[in-house]
Amino acid sequence: MARHLYRCPLRWSDMDAFGHVNNVVFLRYLEEARIDFMFRLAPGNGSKSFSGGSVVARHEIDYKRPLVHRHEPVLVESWVTGIRGASLTIAYEVKDPDTDEGPGTVYVRASTVVVPYDFRTQRPRRITDEERHFLEKYLPEEPGAEEAGVPGARTA
Repeated sequence: MARHLYRCPLRWSDMDAFGHVNNVVFLRYLEEARIDFMFRLAPGNGSKSFSGGSVVARHEIDYKRPLVHRHEPVLVESWVTGIRGASLTIAYEVKDPDTDEGPGTVYVRASTVVVPYDFRTQRPRRITDEERHFLEKYLPEEPGAEEAGVPGARTA
């Protein structure tokens, strides 16, 4: 199974009065990673697939540790935990990169349900075969293997 890796810079404005990344800002980090995954990496750079439209139907997020400002980007790993006829679930970890000494610190575990959407007809649409083929590369090889501790994770 592949994971999409997105290095997200921290901005000074991401901090709240308590000196750590505000909880709402983490949703922006997830959005940046999801857009990079679904529109930059997807077939035709998204022009033949998800760029026709998609909407977020649900977010779940578990905050594990505070993240304070620093100059190094944070790593957002994302993968697919479920593909249905007209929706998909993306799981994420916002973390420090793994090192030889061990795994990086995890700040957030989250999931998002995304629905492909036809804005012309104002209706959800089915996932195409091309989109499904792209997404399946990011599914865990063993159902449930990559879902421990990920909110909202579901297998296909």
